[in-house]
Amino acid sequence: MQTRNKVLDDLGQLMTNAMGVAQGAREEAETAMKSMIDRWLADRDFVTREEFDAVRAMAQKAREENEALKARIEALEKGAK
Repeated sequence: MQTRNKVLDDLGQLMTNAMGVAQGAREEAETAMKSMIDRWLADRDFVTREEFDAVRAMAQKAREENEALKARIEALEKGAK
């Protein structure tokens, strides 16, 4: 009976160790994948949200100024007739 428990204890310990190794491998793979994705993103010319919002605001302002100038030109053309 003592021998059987020893075998089961050893088998249980082996399984526990295997699970620890698998967990460590998973964490290492996740870290490597995250690092690779971070490097890939850093190599791209993506803009930040702040940069995007700034350019968007500038474009909106330019559209508004364009509309104002268009209205002014139309008013001047009507006055010239």
